[in-house]
Amino acid sequence: MVNSGSASGKKSLNTVTLLFKLPYYTQWGQSLLIAGSEPALGSWNVKQGLPLSPVHQDNELIWCGQVSVAAGFTSEYKYYVVDDNRNVLRWESGEKRKLVQPGGIQEGDIVEIRDWWQDASEALFLRSAFKNVIFNATENAKRELQSVSLNKSLDPEDIVVQFVISCPRLGAGSTVIVTGSNPQLGRWRAQDGLKLNYVGDCIWKANCVLRKSEFPVKYKYCQISQAGSSSLELGPNREVDVDLSSPKQSRYILLSDGALRDAPWRGAGVAVPIFSIRSDEDLGVGEFLDLKLLVDWAVNSGFHLVQLLPINDTSVHGMWWDSYPYSSLSVFALHPLYLRVQALSDAVPADVKEEIQQAKKQLDQKDVDYEATLTTKLSIARKIFNLEKDKVLNSTSFKKFLSENEEWLKPYAAFCFLRDFFETSDHSQWGRFSQFSKEKLDKLVSEGTLHHDVIYFHYYVQYHLHMQLSEAAAYARKKKVVLKGDLPIGVDRNSVDTWVYPTLFRMNTATGAPPDYFDKNGQNWGFPTYNWEEMSKDNYGWWRARLTQMAKYFTAYRIDHILGFFRIWELPDHAATGLVGKFRPSIPLSQDELLSEGLWDFDRMSRPYIRQEMLEEKFGSFWTVIAANFLNEYQKHCYEFKEECNTEKKIIAKIKTSPEKSLWLEKEDSIQRGLFDLLQNIVFIRNPEDSTKFYPRFNLEDTSSFRDLDEHSKNVLRRLYYDYYFARQENLWRQNALKTLPVLLNSSDMLACGEDLGLIPACVHPVMQELALIGLRIQRMPSEPNLEFGIPSQYSYMTVCAPSCHDCSTLRAWWEEDEERRSRFYNIVIGSDEEPPSRCTPEVVHFIVQQHFDAPSMWAIFPLQDLLALKDKYTTRPAAEETINDPTNPKHYWRFRVHVTLESLLDDKDIQATIKDLVTSSGRSFPGKVEGANESGEKLSKVQLNDKP
Repeated sequence: MVNSGSASGKKSLNTVTLLFKLPYYTQWGQSLLIAGSEPALGSWNVKQGLPLSPVHQDNELIWCGQVSVAAGFTSEYKYYVVDDNRNVLRWESGEKRKLVQPGGIQEGDIVEIRDWWQDASEALFLRSAFKNVIFNATENAKRELQSVSLNKSLDPEDIVVQFVISCPRLGAGSTVIVTGSNPQLGRWRAQDGLKLNYVGDCIWKANCVLRKSEFPVKYKYCQISQAGSSSLELGPNREVDVDLSSPKQSRYILLSDGALRDAPWRGAGVAVPIFSIRSDEDLGVGEFLDLKLLVDWAVNSGFHLVQLLPINDTSVHGMWWDSYPYSSLSVFALHPLYLRVQALSDAVPADVKEEIQQAKKQLDQKDVDYEATLTTKLSIARKIFNLEKDKVLNSTSFKKFLSENEEWLKPYAAFCFLRDFFETSDHSQWGRFSQFSKEKLDKLVSEGTLHHDVIYFHYYVQYHLHMQLSEAAAYARKKKVVLKGDLPIGVDRNSVDTWVYPTLFRMNTATGAPPDYFDKNGQNWGFPTYNWEEMSKDNYGWWRARLTQMAKYFTAYRIDHILGFFRIWELPDHAATGLVGKFRPSIPLSQDELLSEGLWDFDRMSRPYIRQEMLEEKFGSFWTVIAANFLNEYQKHCYEFKEECNTEKKIIAKIKTSPEKSLWLEKEDSIQRGLFDLLQNIVFIRNPEDSTKFYPRFNLEDTSSFRDLDEHSKNVLRRLYYDYYFARQENLWRQNALKTLPVLLNSSDMLACGEDLGLIPACVHPVMQELALIGLRIQRMPSEPNLEFGIPSQYSYMTVCAPSCHDCSTLRAWWEEDEERRSRFYNIVIGSDEEPPSRCTPEVVHFIVQQHFDAPSMWAIFPLQDLLALKDKYTTRPAAEETINDPTNPKHYWRFRVHVTLESLLDDKDIQATIKDLVTSSGRSFPGKVEGANESGEKLSKVQLNDKP
């Protein structure tokens, strides 16, 4: 690579001037600069980059900058928006730009580079889901790379224009031409247009020599299929012009025109947890290798995507609680539950084969028996490991796997050994091993220990899980099906990650969600919140490693609770519910601020407000027993909680273990609810780290503590409450998201979708739009105010639409839950005044599903249960049994299994044809569809280009 001006050898290099131009509107105090790989552009040091200056041109603001370099200079570069101190505010998306000068440039020539800001939505189609799967990069890899040269000498009236366009969605065998208003561009006849050359990375280029008198030139890009049909890009004509009055005329103009303007691409997919899959080969639960059958069914049904729930190991408690897939024991290790034990070896002994067959019969139940299934699989795996460990552990592929994954694999194996040895995952109970260190780890996993085989058994299981999932992932890519994973917002507080990286977590807190559609009392997930300040010190290395690991198997992923990257609902670790929390980060109300508003009795508003009449109303004649056991009367008729029961977890413990518990037998639940109500009867939450800072309690107007205040205080609190939750945090939360989310997005080339349900701050959707994060729309949970049901035809393009999801009841169950709501839906959405059917018939399902297929959303992704409801045959099971999760129950058992096997679904050609008809009639893409075809799937003909656009 030639650098910015110095040259070795006897002759000095000719110098040329590079003139960069970029239209971009900035805000006050912002400017643009270029940073690139060569010293002339700062060697990627933004502080040393090339500054640009704004120039008003017609109705546009053009940022310009120039630099002198050697002829032949090449560099990678990007544009950055910075503040007055050159701190980066944002940068353009996509791949790094590559500057290559045209041949024939002479000493003193000016090369004008006209760029467009690469926004994140343009870069979406360069993500692996599209580039490597749907549009199949191997097809582009087969294209012969062509040089872009100039084959004529120039006279003073000539200007060389280089057309550059990105075409990530180009079909196999297709080419690109540019056609326009002058003879060199074919006078709008595609067959006579300028053919572009493929130069790699989905980029097409061609040089064109134009006379100064020919400007301005109008033009468009056009795809030519392998069969010869043509498709002109959408939108208005493009235009290139030159300023002939300028004393220094650019001799070369490089037009970086962004991406070819295609019709919006739309696809469809199916969502199902792996544990819910049923096949003839599985052992009690869906397995990674079953994904190959699911992919076949997806392809037959016209789907480009299969979406899964998290697949990481969750073996924290050693019981069915571990069925919760969002509470990871390790964010890197795969779950042994999904291992196919009969695929561990080609030489499984006959007695083990018989054991597998017996286990398959015993575990082939309606729902997953989590404990029995995992125990059985690990027992069988150990037997096979003992028989072939020497062979496998000495194999080249195993050694390679261990070498590439030892940074997380060794701590994981050591953790599993210590968990089983101490019979708890609570690493604070592990004595001298409570504090992780590299030295202790090395000793634990070293050769020659008594537990050496135990450690290597965990390596062995993870190796086979990796091999089996990799096989399924490769199969999906081959079939042009995107595998979409799930990135949980938290980790279990008793996990490998909190043991190895304790400073990355706030262990005295818990993560949850404020009251919303899912739970009016809020949710407490129990995960520790993140110490973002500590994570930022190595540029969020832990997160980057997570995404790198996911990208080994997935080409798209769902960011669970994306709101947590703006702000998280943080609860004290002594909380059992999710109601009395605060957002982190957030700007609290200061004591001085409250005093200036006439609020002064901070103890009254921040401690539980308990009066005798409340106790009598809540507990009746039993109130005296409650008061005697849980409360102190600190003044007449005024009560406070005793020290031993002044938190939710302490209340739970006392109800269960108090010597007086016989007094409230069979009343435990109602007493606990009543005591929780009293404990939550506050207006403010005082910051435990700074007693002069306060947070308004969520839904404070629902409390008697609020209702008993004077009118002035109520009015002030209403205003402060609204300001805290809906105004004063917006800029802080936006800045927080823009620090963290770009790191995730740049850590891999997977396509990212964000689960943006719940209480949505105003800053969320603009940030998601800026970062090209695809949002989620569930019809029964509209993000628009004053709507009971979402309107799929009005969804924005950058969304995934679905009639339901794993966190709510299925379409059938929802239909049956509420008769009045069902009638409103039938009237408003379906448009019928008749009495709706009591059950969600296939006809109703078809209508709702078709609404979602027809929606403008980039993706329509359907739970498998909702798709099966298209056929009566699959609706014999009670609808409520098909629900995957109940968010109101923190101890929900995640065990739903589809009641039919994948093999039988593959044999059912009718339902596959029904679904594929919905896909094709909606104009969505499907495996096998010719890209570049119009909405009806027909190729565009040459005739369509014969007239001037």
